[in-house]
Amino acid sequence: MADIIILPGIGGSGETHWQTHWERTNPRAIRFQPKSWDKPDLPDWAAALERTVAATKNAPLLVAHSLACLLVVHWQRISSLPVAGAFLVAVPDPQSDAFPAEAAGFGGPPEGKLRFPSLVIASADDPYGKIEYARMRAAEWGSHIVEVGAVGHINGRSGLEDWPSGLALFQAFAASISKRA
Repeated sequence: MADIIILPGIGGSGETHWQTHWERTNPRAIRFQPKSWDKPDLPDWAAALERTVAATKNAPLLVAHSLACLLVVHWQRISSLPVAGAFLVAVPDPQSDAFPAEAAGFGGPPEGKLRFPSLVIASADDPYGKIEYARMRAAEWGSHIVEVGAVGHINGRSGLEDWPSGLALFQAFAASISKRA
């Protein structure tokens, strides 16, 4: 059974975010801890992810939201630690006008297929990344993609609470990975 690492984006996924709900209800879920949620630094976030993955008993499933999706793509190129798969929700476009200036270091994600299975979850009206961008990245990364309709940035403001349909997608993704193992 894989461990689960919760990877929030800027701000750390607050109390109303589905990631926080999932972390509270799943004893296998742990949250990685960079030095700052509000002043993201790619080397620091990558080191925090490296420490968190290294501390797991089994190859973990990564559950990334927004900026953390870009973190996963950067990190997987510099790390050789095993990962079972990545659930990548609301991939932001670093070239978008909405992309936060303080996260500029996360831009230019490496191209090419990810070294583990991945699933991109995309919203039709995400202000941080158009659906076409999510489709392009999914194809480039060798990821499957699920488009979940118009639910904004798939965050606390989207009103998803514990996001049961997202949890069902995650569980199906995790089950498909365990069948491969």
